[in-house]
Amino acid sequence: MWQGEIVSIYIASEASQPTQVIDEVQAVPGIGLKGDRFHTLHSKNPGKHDPAREVTLIEIEAIEAIKRETGITIEPGEARRNLITRNVPLNHLVGKEFRVGEVTLRGIRLCEPCNHLAQLTQPEVQPALVHRGGLRATIVTEGMIHPGDIVQEIET
Repeated sequence: MWQGEIVSIYIASEASQPTQVIDEVQAVPGIGLKGDRFHTLHSKNPGKHDPAREVTLIEIEAIEAIKRETGITIEPGEARRNLITRNVPLNHLVGKEFRVGEVTLRGIRLCEPCNHLAQLTQPEVQPALVHRGGLRATIVTEGMIHPGDIVQEIET
């Protein structure tokens, strides 16, 4: 069994705006991370709720690997994912529940890099992050998430 951790947390209050690193965030089931653009969208327009947009995660190892393999440098916040993890096999968490500190999340699908990410960073980022662009997850239980929180799969 593996155990990883949260390295950092990022939110963007509006679409296409730069992400901001924060010290903690409240995870709200059915809505998202408080202060993030999707939390605002889901709370104001419940009909537009998309569980796969509640929280996104990416492995710091993926960001480090693209630099090592391609020379492309992006800062963790430029990946536009909410939670940066270390030692967490995100691709294996699709369809599974896992804990992030006191919060339970469920992996929905891989978060493949998109054209929007390439436009906000550099075009080469998109192919470099294919199949290692992170995970989209839904929030199962409410709570606070902090850098340093332990991440581990819930045994079923």
